[in-house]
Amino acid sequence: MSNNTLARVTHKAADILLVVAAIGLLAMTFIVGWQVFGRYVLGSSPSWAEQASLTLMIWFIFLGGAAGVRDGFHIRIIAVENMFDRPGRKKLRRLSNAIVGLCGLAMLWWGGELVMRTWSHVIPSLGIPRGMAYLAIPIAGALIALFSVERILDDPAEMETFADSPDVVADLGDIVSPGSKEPEFETSKTKITGKGGDT
Repeated sequence: MSNNTLARVTHKAADILLVVAAIGLLAMTFIVGWQVFGRYVLGSSPSWAEQASLTLMIWFIFLGGAAGVRDGFHIRIIAVENMFDRPGRKKLRRLSNAIVGLCGLAMLWWGGELVMRTWSHVIPSLGIPRGMAYLAIPIAGALIALFSVERILDDPAEMETFADSPDVVADLGDIVSPGSKEPEFETSKTKITGKGGDT
């Protein structure tokens, strides 16, 4: 599988994960709202609401977190990264992505073990295996590992810093050259201050 094909697959997968996570968040919000309404207005809240909202929260947090690895919207501190030159920053990002990928594999391994150990336990209010609630952990772990591999192979390198980018410096050199004039600015300035005669 080429890098472009992998990027298309992971991009589509991340989009689907975000949609599923958003639906889960909305569903949880509705269930919690209904639980509060039932408790304080109707005097009776549904017994399944708490466990359902907790299960949905586990799913949308882990799936959304996995999508965040692919799209790179997790919070990170780049102070150390900016201390290196461009090749050093690239190596540091690869190391960071490799560590994230190992965390994903750990989630896949031990999350899968948690699912197997709790699958025989049933959530009474929902009637589903408790392992179903934890199934999001190994799934998210596998996706995090996949997304990390993609970021290692095809690093979506962050924009270079202003000082290190020769293209940006060259573009600025074209816009503001040492001998450039500013006739339009001076004309506008004259009209505003009234020092040019015609005002």
